[in-house]
Amino acid sequence: MNEAIVSRRCRGKQELPSRWNSSTTGDGLITTALLLAAGAGTRLQPLTDNCPKCLTEVRGVPILRRLLSCLVEEGFRRLVVIVGYRNAQIRDYLERHASGLTIDFVDCRKYATTNNIYSLWLAREHMRGPFVLIESDLVFDSRLLGLMRVRDRIAIATLQSQMLGTTVSIDEFGRVTSFRVGADPCAPGLGHKTVNLYSLSTATWREVVRRLDRRIAAGKVHDYYEVVFAEMVADGWLTLQSVHFDEGRWCEIDTLEDLRAAELLSFDSRGGCGPRMTRRWSSLEGS
Repeated sequence: MNEAIVSRRCRGKQELPSRWNSSTTGDGLITTALLLAAGAGTRLQPLTDNCPKCLTEVRGVPILRRLLSCLVEEGFRRLVVIVGYRNAQIRDYLERHASGLTIDFVDCRKYATTNNIYSLWLAREHMRGPFVLIESDLVFDSRLLGLMRVRDRIAIATLQSQMLGTTVSIDEFGRVTSFRVGADPCAPGLGHKTVNLYSLSTATWREVVRRLDRRIAAGKVHDYYEVVFAEMVADGWLTLQSVHFDEGRWCEIDTLEDLRAAELLSFDSRGGCGPRMTRRWSSLEGS
């Protein structure tokens, strides 16, 4: 049995093939995004007891709506979403707020017993060209997303004492030289925090999938996907160019404290409610 169930959104009545649209524009800018939205968001309880994390509201606007606004504003055409916890709510929301994007869903059945490395692995058959990888707990100005439409980039921010998670070191040209996954924010010399937003070229993605296959086959489903990026950088296989996100113009919402901090931020109009969402109906067909 397949690990994931895939549902496709189609424009109009005619089903579109999986490679219906190029992943880039004529000038090479990426037009496809992959959103990881399978997790239960337990650190945001009780807000996530009956609602997926990505539908948590910041200043009255769901995180997911802010992201959709950014994607449309910056010229994206296709969105692939890995869903798990309360997936029906995410599907329903996206059906009503797609705003012209073609949206594919991949169901992660094992979201409660795996980490984001498994969610990323499930996308292996559905990403055929370059794409931007986004986690579903981020809010940011849309112009920052626009900077990520070039292949093999990583969004970073100056490390603050309250930040947790993966950090990177960069050279004088802004290229990543090393990753530290799950680093202690009090440790010296960590440099920059990852924003959990990456752009990957086709060649990079193929190598990522090869290494993901190996880890999943070994049962390492509780890892973070950054361990693969860290390994590739250490091997000299991957060069990621850093994009510095402005302080105060983005937020990762993992906890209630993060949510309170996000409520204090002021995002640009495009990263807020963005353009008015138009309702487009299309068929969802399981495979």
